[in-house]
Parts: sequence; structure tokens; C-alpha cells
Amino acid sequence: MRILGFGKKDAVTAHEEEVNYVGQTITFKVIGYIAMFFSLALILVPIYWIVLASFKTAGDIYVNPATYWPNPPTISNYATVQTDLAFNTYLRNSIIITVFLSSIKIALGVTSAYALALLRFPGRNLIFLMVIASLMVPNQITVISNYALIASLGLRNTFLGIILPLAGTAFGTFLMRNHFLSLPTEVIEAARMDGAGPIKLLFRVVLPMSWPTLSAFALITIVNDWNEYLWPFLMSDDERTAPIQIGLTFLQNNEGLTNWGPVMAGTVLAVIPVLIVFLILQKNMIKGLTSGAVKG
Repeated sequence: MRILGFGKKDAVTAHEEEVNYVGQTITFKVIGYIAMFFSLALILVPIYWIVLASFKTAGDIYVNPATYWPNPPTISNYATVQTDLAFNTYLRNSIIITVFLSSIKIALGVTSAYALALLRFPGRNLIFLMVIASLMVPNQITVISNYALIASLGLRNTFLGIILPLAGTAFGTFLMRNHFLSLPTEVIEAARMDGAGPIKLLFRVVLPMSWPTLSAFALITIVNDWNEYLWPFLMSDDERTAPIQIGLTFLQNNEGLTNWGPVMAGTVLAVIPVLIVFLILQKNMIKGLTSGAVKG
């Protein structure tokens, strides 16, 4: 019995050593913690400074040397955002643009990826190569041609003029296609043998197995659309269609002087909606981005 017990203990110890082999050395752990510290500092220090400045008075912001806590703290900057800027209107515009644009991108990404991954038709691989090639083209290259087209159609300063040129989603097609190809072929074939057509197969079989990746795709799309700046800036003339990022630009240039307190307060308010979406979808996003990374 002692021999059996000893052997079992050795097996457990060996398994633990195998699992934790990468992190056994103190040097590796120290390097890892230092890298994480600097990464967090690069991300959190600017965020801390933005939030800090939003509670500072104008004199406190420009004081030298800089202070690392508001003295005295004030919420007047948030009131200034509401009074000097049509903040609610810009926020409404951002929500409208993000909801419609993200919905179109998600729908196009899922359906095009489904067709390229699980349907059979001539030229499928060629179309996918064109999708991959479009990922290599920066959006800035198409700005002039898109601007000329939208202006000729009379769609400047309209939501439609902002949404249409941004509705393509090569990244979403690429991400979802690769995920669909990783799904168990046995399940797909069994559903087809049971008489499931393409639409039923997508909504009753494929999508229920794809929520983590779909959540990651949705979150990335929503964040990118919410933060879109260049094209809405070119298309918007006033507060009727301009999103909140453009509104903050108007606030920054107000009366020829930048009052950074209200600008930072507006930035904090602009981040809150997308932060809420991230907190809701973050677990599924992590699962989606890491799916397939570990076997078994």
C-alpha cells in the first residue's frame, strides 16, 4: 500500500510540474510581472489622468508642477459639458450610428462568413481571397472616392451618408469564417441529414455554437464604430448628425481656447456607454478570441 501511495503521489507531483513548468523559475515570473506592470501603466496612467483632469479646475490643470489629485475637486466640468455643448444630441447621434452600423456589419459578417465556410458555389475561394486582400487596404485610401460618391448622391450631413461607406466588414467575415470552419463537421452533416436548410442550419445549429466568437466580433465592431472619427468628421456639418467625438472637438475649439476640464469630462462620459457594453460581453469575448487555442 505504501508503494501504491508513493507512486500516486509521484504521479500527481509530476503532473503539477508538467502543468506549471513554464512558471517554475523565479526569473521568468519576475520578467512576467514587470512586463504586466509596464503594460498596465501604459494603459491606466492616461486613463487616470483624463479622469483626474475632469475633476480639476482650469487653474489646477495648468499649475506647475502638476498635481496628482484635484485641489479642490469639482464637478463643474460635467455641468459645463451639458450647458456649452448639445451633449445629449451628440450622444443620441453616436448611439444611432453605432447601433445601425454595427448591426449591418454583424449581419453581413455572419452571413458572408457562413456562405464562404459552409455553402458550396463557384468562385468561393476567389471571393475569400478578395476579402483578405481588402484587409490590406487602409480606409484612408478610399476616403476621397467615398466622399465624392456620397456628395454626388446628396447624402452629406445625413446618417445614411455616414453609415453606408463604413458598412463593409472584411475582418468580421474573416473571423467568423475561420470559426465556422472549426465547428464539428459531424454536427453540421447530421443537421443536413435531418432536413435542415441553409437558414435553419445557420440559426438553429451554427449560431448557437458560435456565441463566444460572435460576442467577440460584436464587441470589437461596436467599439470601433463608436470611436469612428475621420469619416463622420468629413460627413457632419453640425449637431444634427455629428457623433459625440466630433462634438468634443467643437468643445475643444470653443472661443479659440481649450478648456481641458470640460473636454476631459466629455471624454469620460463618452467612454461610459462602450465600457458598459464591454463589461457585458467581456467573458464571451475572451472565450471567442481564445477558442481553438487549447485542445482537449
